[in-house]
Amino acid sequence: MSQTKHDTVIQNAMNLAKVGEFQQSIDSLEKLGDELTINAEAVYIKAVCLRKLERNVEAVDALQQVLELDQTYVRAHQELGHIFVSEGRLKQAVEAYEQALDQDAALIASWRALTQLYTKTAQTDKLSYAQHQLEQLEQLHPALQAVKSNLNRGNLETADQICRSYLQQNKQDVEGMRLLAAIAVEVKILDDAEFILESAVQFAPDHIGARFDYSNVLLKRQKFGAAHKIAQELATLRPNETQFRALLASTTTGVGDTEAGIELYRELIATDEELQQCYLLLGHAQKTQGDIDGAIESYHRLAEQQPDFGDAFWSLANTKTYQFTDEEIAHLEDYRFRESTSDIDKVHFNFALGKALEDRKDYASAFNAYREGNDLNRALLKYQSSEIVKRVDAQLSRCNAALFEGLSGAGCDDPAPIFILGLPRSGSTLLEQVLASHSKVDGTLELPNVMSLVHRLQGREKVRIDEEAPYPKVLGELEVDFYEKFGQQYIDDTRVFRKNAPFFIDKMPNNFLHVGLIKLMLPNAKVIDARRHPMACCFSNFKQLFAEGQEFTYGLREVGEYYQQYLRVMDHWDQVLPGFVLRVQHEDVVDDLETQVRRILDFCGLEFEQSCLEFYKTERKIRTPSSEQVRQPIYKTGLEQWRNFESYLDPLIEALGPDVLTRYPISE
Repeated sequence: MSQTKHDTVIQNAMNLAKVGEFQQSIDSLEKLGDELTINAEAVYIKAVCLRKLERNVEAVDALQQVLELDQTYVRAHQELGHIFVSEGRLKQAVEAYEQALDQDAALIASWRALTQLYTKTAQTDKLSYAQHQLEQLEQLHPALQAVKSNLNRGNLETADQICRSYLQQNKQDVEGMRLLAAIAVEVKILDDAEFILESAVQFAPDHIGARFDYSNVLLKRQKFGAAHKIAQELATLRPNETQFRALLASTTTGVGDTEAGIELYRELIATDEELQQCYLLLGHAQKTQGDIDGAIESYHRLAEQQPDFGDAFWSLANTKTYQFTDEEIAHLEDYRFRESTSDIDKVHFNFALGKALEDRKDYASAFNAYREGNDLNRALLKYQSSEIVKRVDAQLSRCNAALFEGLSGAGCDDPAPIFILGLPRSGSTLLEQVLASHSKVDGTLELPNVMSLVHRLQGREKVRIDEEAPYPKVLGELEVDFYEKFGQQYIDDTRVFRKNAPFFIDKMPNNFLHVGLIKLMLPNAKVIDARRHPMACCFSNFKQLFAEGQEFTYGLREVGEYYQQYLRVMDHWDQVLPGFVLRVQHEDVVDDLETQVRRILDFCGLEFEQSCLEFYKTERKIRTPSSEQVRQPIYKTGLEQWRNFESYLDPLIEALGPDVLTRYPISE
């Protein structure tokens, strides 16, 4: 049967079922022959008709067949719930409806049924929540209910189409805007989500949900000050709402008040020990504070509560000091292959197992676990390596010597920023700790401000594959005054992260692509390129699971190609902006710390201070994976760890190519 006829049969059967012609619908589906048994949608329609005809045994069999064909077919669980209710099997009905809602919380029929079942079974603790969810859904337009359902089930393109169509007719519908922003968050277009929610809050300043969503997106974009202000307002308005208190804890930690954030997380956990995300975030805050024992305890509590939550185990591994027991390693091995384990949890389990096995010097098994985690994560993130080549090409083409000569004297003359950039895992956290140990330098975070400006300059219009992107082309088209405004805004917006020192560090590694923009808006800033041998740097990235971003690290070939492009653009900055960037090789720092420290301080115009050599004594908050390593004196054991895996790294060597490896020979 052709696909067109096949689809026509199913649509006809669905239409018959909608008007109550259940047997005729089944008869129509039988025309599919053997194809009926392998099509989940067709079998589901048949199951609904069988239930309506009170042929429950056959209906249950059909629904089980649906779930065998497609375990994500959530309405099959809902349909089972309907059958169990009709047979008085209330406990099984509750389980079926709850299973449906675990996958799609927008199923109104399931919530409606559960409000009745929770009442009958005296589950008062769940009843109020179900009633609230039902009330929220019933207030939504049917089109937005469909958007929410498709969003929950991962049908993002369908959800986006329905939502945009609805908003064309209802341009200021705040709930529609919230859902469109949620779709943007899901596909990681956070600047769009921020713009949509900022508009929603302008349209409805008192809309609690829109403000909550807006604060969350600002938090994701590391705009901690703005997110914190909204979170404080919401927590004041509704002090007993857990979600607002949790948001306040996260934003409080974000603005650097880690002690207060930890206290807020503890208060939340004291009221509800099942707040799993709070245990995770509490552990992260404790790690930032340097309380590794406390962080490990928090991660352990989370792992005990939710043994299939991979991030609890990866967070233990990511302390870089934790040693897994035999029982824990067996747990990691078990859960990374379980069918019930989600893909993202499998990613976390694999990376944790890789670290555990590497610590035990079982390098073959460790590499297999790292490779499995990377392969899974790369498939989830859909990284395209060609994008970095295009972006570097654009920088080389547009940010040429003529541009900087023509804009000589532009920008804000404030000399306070010190940018440390390069690739992750290149020793940048060590350089930050060294400089932040100086009395005249504040350590901050990986600040998002330059990247946010890039997004603004890039614009919101999608660029066709054959078109040139607006940025960096626009740098040669702007009035010279704009660069002073950009620089001053950067200084103003980053003040929330500073204390009282005259200089401060911005350690966003990805800024290496935007050195030209930094020069134009902050010509007196200092820029340090933290560089590490390509084999060591790339493999360290390959075995590191990042919370967000850095998608190029999830494959040996991908990270090697990215390193190539990093060298290419840094060579360009050396050519067109001679002397603006100081290159610091990690291996040189480890080999002769004092010489490199004096060199860095001279470049920054700072007098030598002994505290920079004793950086490990400096107490400060550190959020990167290297936090514990820089709280110890320099050691050399980490320089050549990649050699334990050298026999597996041919794809990386090939991707780096002879030009890179001539500059940085493997033999050295």
